[in-house]
Amino acid sequence: MAKVGAKRQITLPKQQCIAAQITAGDIVDCFVDRQGVISIVKKHSGAAKGVLRHVAINTEISEQESIEIGRA
Repeated sequence: MAKVGAKRQITLPKQQCIAAQITAGDIVDCFVDRQGVISIVKKHSGAAKGVLRHVAINTEISEQESIEIGRA
């Protein structure tokens, strides 16, 4: 079982790190679902490469307008 320190840091158990192939220096992302469950996901360099290649660029709106639309 992990314990949260004063700086909200958590040390993951060694066996969980081995199972998830997480080593010192790896980048992870954390997500919290509606039930309060935290998921830790190891980031893989280049994992999303090409994911958006099929999306057409709309040159009629600016980058800032696109960001604002996404926030709405």
